[in-house]
Amino acid sequence: MTFSTLALIAVIGIAGPVLAARRQWHVPVVLGELLAGIVFGATGFGLLDASQPTFEFLADVGFALTMFVAGTHVPVRDPAVRSALGKGALRAIVVGALASILGVALAQAFDTGHAALYAVLMASSSAALVLPIVDSLGLRGTSVLDMTAQVAIADTACIVALPVVIDSANAGRAAIGAVVVSACAIALFFGLRQLENSGLRRRVHDLSEDRKFAIELRVSLAVLFALAALATSTHVSVMLAGFSFGLAVAAVGEPRRVAKQLFALNDGFLGPLFFVWLGARIDLRELGDHPAFIALGFALGAGAVLVHLAARALGQPMRLGALAASQLGVPIAAVTIGTGLQILEPGEPSALILGALVTIAVAAVGGAVAARRG
Repeated sequence: MTFSTLALIAVIGIAGPVLAARRQWHVPVVLGELLAGIVFGATGFGLLDASQPTFEFLADVGFALTMFVAGTHVPVRDPAVRSALGKGALRAIVVGALASILGVALAQAFDTGHAALYAVLMASSSAALVLPIVDSLGLRGTSVLDMTAQVAIADTACIVALPVVIDSANAGRAAIGAVVVSACAIALFFGLRQLENSGLRRRVHDLSEDRKFAIELRVSLAVLFALAALATSTHVSVMLAGFSFGLAVAAVGEPRRVAKQLFALNDGFLGPLFFVWLGARIDLRELGDHPAFIALGFALGAGAVLVHLAARALGQPMRLGALAASQLGVPIAAVTIGTGLQILEPGEPSALILGALVTIAVAAVGGAVAARRG
């Protein structure tokens, strides 16, 4: 990793804001960053080597921070969202049940033996994508709150379930690791709440703001990295560490100044670096060598959309069902973990990302329709 490489990453990462600039398109920023990585990585010009250790480590840091920010965006303190948890949970359960059936069918059709993995992928929703789309489009109303609760529940459940299903041979170890990380996040919530109620957090905030110390940002990053270290040592993705800590912070209430600082750090550098790295790592040429996985990718994307549209039977508008189908964090973690454990077949990682891209495209259309209909 050199400064010239970092400069290239920063420059091509601007493709995200460029594609997302036209509000009428409703394109997520991360899509442009992914495409930039694909063009300059293994699929395209080969200028970016995703296997370079420093590049890979910085990408892991970006992934943990991205999921932390996504967790802080979940409106767990909103009474309206809490009141919608029952309906959101019911829809998430129905979607999960349908995804399980379809996952078995796809695993048999493509002879991969990854039924549980496909089920988790299709049942997942991406709070990191859905919530920014909802905010940027100004979507409001009871149906949107119900969908937000559904997305938060599905995202959390699938993030916890993924390490267990992707490495079934070590499912017990992964489950224990997920429980340990989750328990630490719960303990952090109570600790943060105590600091908030005692007034200590406010006094530290005033000192930090007056002296420009950025103490809260430093502490937040220290805790995030410690939790990520625990996750990796217990063979759990840093995704769970970041997202669970973000939920704990959201439950207490994230200070506005810290939110702005984290936004600058994540959205300005580490987040784009991670998505560019991910795109550079994916070799879509493998799909040409294994054309069956092209069909698998489209099938996973279409399956995720279909099972989420089935929530129409429970009163959810189809446009919001399409929006709730968007995937990002779970497929990315599946590729990262599965590739590291060498349990995915050649071409299968690209198929998982292709499926996620299909859901993102459908979600963008669903969000656009929802915005036009108010």
